[in-house]
Amino acid sequence: PQQREEAGISDGLVRVAVGLESVDDLRADLARGL
Repeated sequence: PQQREEAGISDGLVRVAVGLESVDDLRADLARGL
């Protein structure tokens, strides 16, 4: 927990990893997930 705090990583952080998907697919996935 202390290392996360020092790195600026909070419990509210959302990590998004993207690859070669189309922009429309990414938008749809984010809309469904949020």
